[in-house]
Amino acid sequence: MKSLVIVESPAKAKTITKYLGKDYTVKASVGHIMDLPKSKLGVDIEKDFEPQYIQIKGKGPVVKELKSAAKKADRILIATDPDREGEAIAAHVALVVSTTAKTDEIYRVLFNEITKKAILAAIEKPGKIDTNKVDAQQARRVLDRLVGYQISPILWKKVRRGLSAGRVQSVALRLICEREEEIKAFVPEEFWSLTALLEGKLPPQFEAKLLKKDEEKLKVKNNEETQKILADLHGKSYTVARVDRKERRRNPVAPFTTSKLQQEGGRKLGFTAKRTMGIAQSLYEGVDIGKEGTVGLITYMRTDSTRVGKEAQDEARELIAEKYGKDYLPEKAPVYASAKSAQEAHEAIRPTSAMREPDAIKQHLEPDQYKLYKLIWNRFVASQMNPAIIDQTSVDIKAGDYTFRATGSVVKFPGFMAVYMEEKAEDQAPSEDDGGEAVLPPLAEGDVLKLIKLDPKQHFTQPPPRFSEALLVKTLEEKGIGRPSTYAAIISTIQDRDYVQKIENKFRPTELGVLVNTLLVSHFPVIMDVAFTARMEEDLDRIEEGSMGWVQAVKDFYKPFNESLEKAQAEMKDFKAELTPTDINCEKCGKPMVIKWGRNGQFLACSGYPDCKTTKPFIRKENGEVEAAPEETTDEICPKCGSAMVVKRGRFGKFLACSRYPECNHTQGMSTGVACPEDGGKIVERRSRFGKMFYSCANYPDCKFAVWYKPIPRACPQCGAPFLLEKYSKKTGPYIACMKKECDYKEELKAEAAPAPEAAAGQETK
Repeated sequence: MKSLVIVESPAKAKTITKYLGKDYTVKASVGHIMDLPKSKLGVDIEKDFEPQYIQIKGKGPVVKELKSAAKKADRILIATDPDREGEAIAAHVALVVSTTAKTDEIYRVLFNEITKKAILAAIEKPGKIDTNKVDAQQARRVLDRLVGYQISPILWKKVRRGLSAGRVQSVALRLICEREEEIKAFVPEEFWSLTALLEGKLPPQFEAKLLKKDEEKLKVKNNEETQKILADLHGKSYTVARVDRKERRRNPVAPFTTSKLQQEGGRKLGFTAKRTMGIAQSLYEGVDIGKEGTVGLITYMRTDSTRVGKEAQDEARELIAEKYGKDYLPEKAPVYASAKSAQEAHEAIRPTSAMREPDAIKQHLEPDQYKLYKLIWNRFVASQMNPAIIDQTSVDIKAGDYTFRATGSVVKFPGFMAVYMEEKAEDQAPSEDDGGEAVLPPLAEGDVLKLIKLDPKQHFTQPPPRFSEALLVKTLEEKGIGRPSTYAAIISTIQDRDYVQKIENKFRPTELGVLVNTLLVSHFPVIMDVAFTARMEEDLDRIEEGSMGWVQAVKDFYKPFNESLEKAQAEMKDFKAELTPTDINCEKCGKPMVIKWGRNGQFLACSGYPDCKTTKPFIRKENGEVEAAPEETTDEICPKCGSAMVVKRGRFGKFLACSRYPECNHTQGMSTGVACPEDGGKIVERRSRFGKMFYSCANYPDCKFAVWYKPIPRACPQCGAPFLLEKYSKKTGPYIACMKKECDYKEELKAEAAPAPEAAAGQETK
């Protein structure tokens, strides 16, 4: 019997082909083959929101190949990813190939890992496409399209072209904007701490913090109160009043779910969510590791389950006993609770074999693949180990009416901590059993201690932290907004739209982001409501369970949404047409300048436009007054007229322009600080006619030297080439390489990955 196996990606197809015999042909759909049209809504609202799917542009050759292969097959096995998105792809693939297939035997094959054993077991038990899963994905797709394609045109009309709104992305933007408002409104409160450095009968000296007075907890507000306490303590003796010793057990954390992997990838490795998921995808689809050939190294990376299969647990237990000893092995394999919405058919993210230790296969992995695989392996193995045992001591010390407390802890048995420790979130308070306190000397009740010094310190309360990617992912998951599989795309989209900027790895809303958020919250309060968005996710889960129809879910959403839509079209303020007068006069024609909204936020423009096209950035003072921002000057000289060049901001970011504009209209890209290897001219940033960045000699067209990758002003340490290039790999992210193709010099780049290309308006993909 000839079988056709259809998967999503060519990499997965390549891996699976090696596991199957000559009677199997494996083809890839290369993702979705059908989707809603980009040029129109593509949803028939009058006919129960019927989606109008079309073949995706450019997928003709793929579809033709799948149909051709289906003609020759005795049965067709669709093995796309085991989630809603994969199920929808499976349904569309089945629809397309059924038109030419010579058989009615079209089956669905599910596996959570790409190993020979898992693939063969799945093929032996083929099933049918889960229509409930397909309906859940279709409901999400239709909801996202209704929001994106009906709100976005209003933003285009009222603010500027190119903006978008999304059912989940806009709520994520709201969280960032509200956090920024909290930070701006935050009023720091002064408080003081008082630490005593003490000495017992035996070393070491240790610190104790002032805790209470007359059994009431103290909060010292200012220096005046601190000085009064110091005066009260003068001459007092310090006596041990209580010694409390406890043995604490710290339990390991569960193996990774998608969101936890994204969070730890950010905190431990500095990866963006997008980069983490891209590397995880490559580990899942298969890596050539030498003698074993190409094998999937981790289980499916889009999961919210913490379940671990018995075989995997047994293998991990065998490894732990051999590598770490029986003291580290619990009597029974631990079981971890998953979220209510978790699909328990899935497993947690884990290595497909715990016996493949990271260092043993390191030589076959890219540096970032190794780092992420090691993180996943460590977390999984640690999750199957015994708890750590920590001896914790708490000592209360009396000095007159005041009580000081010293705490110390010693790790008695490391347990799982020998392999892995989870990083703390930025908003997570320290716990008592963190194990980071100093070791205390032997102390007993009644011991009189020697005071070495008292150390008062002033502090101020801190505002809540801005969102890092990891903290944003954590918050979205906790609030039930979206699904972890969509977070990477959501975070990319709000950056691509210029709604937020990442400064020092923390998100801050731009002026444009604040405006868009204000408009959406004001005019679409229902879809911008965090609780409502979470309830919609619960509805999608109910559709998948079969307890709710997808059309009903969309209807329940659309009625209040449509009312808001009609109201917004009529009542939303037109910022595009709004001109705010100022007291600043145009330096070219003398007419007053006005504040306008443009692609990059607000700017000053001459009221004499279009006769005078002078524009300027501005700054707003604390009292609300506006003044023109000083131009950013450079040492560059205009090659056309010899005047100084200044920095301007345009559609694609900063560029250099002649200071005599519009009399001299010469512009050029920002200099990279690298000299052209052919004529010594400066290499500058440029844009192709399609908007893609490249780098070429400033003396073009006389010199036509150009490269697609950003030059780094550093000579190649291997061959001495004048500069290096910053390149990007979809598999492993950014890296630095020599400008000469024949030189194989390469080094890892620790910067953030390049931003994702723009997704379609309002589309939150997996």
